[in-house]
Amino acid sequence: MMVKVKELAGITTGAGGGIAAIVCEIVEWRSKMAKKTAYLGVFTALAFVFSYIEFLLPVNLGIPGIKLGLANLVVIVSLYTMGTSWALTLSFVRILLTGLTFGNPASMIYSFAGGMLSLVIMIIAKRCKLFSVTGVSVLGGVFHNIGQILVAILVVETASLLYYLPVLILSGVTAGVLIGMLSSILIRHLRKITETEELG
Repeated sequence: MMVKVKELAGITTGAGGGIAAIVCEIVEWRSKMAKKTAYLGVFTALAFVFSYIEFLLPVNLGIPGIKLGLANLVVIVSLYTMGTSWALTLSFVRILLTGLTFGNPASMIYSFAGGMLSLVIMIIAKRCKLFSVTGVSVLGGVFHNIGQILVAILVVETASLLYYLPVLILSGVTAGVLIGMLSSILIRHLRKITETEELG
């Protein structure tokens, strides 16, 4: 359908051709927005499910804040396949829903601090084009833990929590590598699907 509209715009001349081209762009834009909105809904649901899994299966190593980062998998995939604004929306909605469902106001504050700082760093790293998907994921994992520990220091009013930072950084790197490798695979497959749909 999209190809036929574009062909019509190409063979039509004069003012009619201009109008047809505008109509073509509007139809294409609406189609892309509809697809992205559908993807956002699916990604939000997946991120919520992964957050629930982490809630049910906490990583208990004696240090608070260590997580697998499964929800970050969905955020990274959305960042590379949908763009910055959509990834920000997804991360915000996911943290809000998870906090209201499984957490409390305090846990939401920690989640927002870690999640938003992590995403901002990943956006910057992606735009620098110096890091692979795995590298971006590692940075996200590390700064997620840094964001949470900084908020914890402000809340508890003690810098002694910085002693946890080396372990949290190590866990962020480990989780970031695993999540980054999985994200790379998913991103490649999603891009192939998108290209196939556009050609069709």
